[in-house]
Amino acid sequence: MKIIVDDKIPYIREALDRMNADVEYIRGADIKPADVADADALIVRTRTRCDRHLLEGSRVEFVATATIGIDHLDTEWLDEAGIHWVNCPGCNASSVGQYVETSLMRLGITSGAVVGIVGCGHVGKEVEIVCERLGLKTIINDPYIDDHSYVSLEEVVKHADVITFHVPLTYKGEYPTYKMADRRFFDMLSDRERPLECIINTCRGGVIDEQALLDAMDAGIVKRAVIDTWENEPDINRRLLERADIATPHIAGYSADGKVKADNMVIDALCSHFGLESPGMINPPALPPYYIYKGSALDLYDPLIDTRRLKSHPETFEEQRGNYPLRREHI
Repeated sequence: MKIIVDDKIPYIREALDRMNADVEYIRGADIKPADVADADALIVRTRTRCDRHLLEGSRVEFVATATIGIDHLDTEWLDEAGIHWVNCPGCNASSVGQYVETSLMRLGITSGAVVGIVGCGHVGKEVEIVCERLGLKTIINDPYIDDHSYVSLEEVVKHADVITFHVPLTYKGEYPTYKMADRRFFDMLSDRERPLECIINTCRGGVIDEQALLDAMDAGIVKRAVIDTWENEPDINRRLLERADIATPHIAGYSADGKVKADNMVIDALCSHFGLESPGMINPPALPPYYIYKGSALDLYDPLIDTRRLKSHPETFEEQRGNYPLRREHI
């Protein structure tokens, strides 16, 4: 068996090394049709577009993405071609929850504030738990979940102090999310008596119209922004980078715990598809012995460290993302 793997997927090598397979690691954005022509399986992240152009005529019968999102997979074509594909729903939900929690702490969002959660799948539910832990009230919008307590996006806009997005990037259907936070969205915010304290995007860059957000910040409609996912990555909007209070290189879900969960889900799916024996579970690495934990979530992760790094060297966005330092959710 031959497997092509994005070379920036951490920790997965130890499991693949235990399998009787020919494994080749390639930078995700550089994977070409010639690389996969004689491969049986392809394991990627978001930087590899898996579609007809890449895979038609190849031997590939299994594609796995070690991510929640699937907007880089042409799932319709993969289904038509008979190529089995999997993603990793929920793998980094607690990691994103940690990111949102520490961002809210750093911004001083205090007990009693109202957080509007847009999208309440695995990640949104984790963010709801985080908000409860911080003493924050939540209102939730998700038209795909039948819950009488959920509200419309208009109600979120009307009542929230903070709005955080946790939706997939979709272009079609009844509720497309591409630029759902557009000029109309920010115009609705302008009708409020008070500005929005903060807007948070940790899902996909295309969900927010970045120019509309900047205009809203210039107009005092939105006071602060936390941006982890950007339009046109890695060539990100430098003005938004400057204006955002917390700005990071698409790493909200990049805890070692989340990455290991994704790796194990991918390996399980790979073995199930090909009828292989499992090579065993991967475990996240331990924190270094000199690490000091005093009981605060910020001891485990401080988003301002990543923010300073990105603001100092935005031209290395992809390198910062691909060589991310060890981060744990738990001791």
